[in-house]
Amino acid sequence: MNQKHGFITSRGTLDGAMPALVMALNSVRLGNDATIFYTFMGMDVIRPGGIEKLKFYPEGTMGAIPGMPHIATGMMKKWMNEANIPGAAEMFEMAQLEGVKLVACHMTMEMMKLKQEDFVEGVGLDCGRVYKIRGRM
Repeated sequence: MNQKHGFITSRGTLDGAMPALVMALNSVRLGNDATIFYTFMGMDVIRPGGIEKLKFYPEGTMGAIPGMPHIATGMMKKWMNEANIPGAAEMFEMAQLEGVKLVACHMTMEMMKLKQEDFVEGVGLDCGRVYKIRGRM
């Protein structure tokens, strides 16, 4: 039975983008439908050139040390290469070619004043909106 799987990318970082790409690709390779929903800072991933600029930011005080994200990103890419894991840009391209649906959050687009032409080709838009109801939220 064909299942539908959805994954969320809300951070424009290497460790924010890769899990959704890996899981979505494996989902479609198992014969399922997969969608990656990009929201908040994850929108940077689907902007032209964004996937190539992703960095890995270590948690805590290590990530705040000047130059540490550059060093940590290099280490992460080296480990991925040694393990024969494709890089983020290659994974993103595979996801597009293999039918993973890439969707931009409409609410985030409105908030950040983005338009569909601000994204790479093939990114769709969600059709849902969240509205504030007077007296609620």
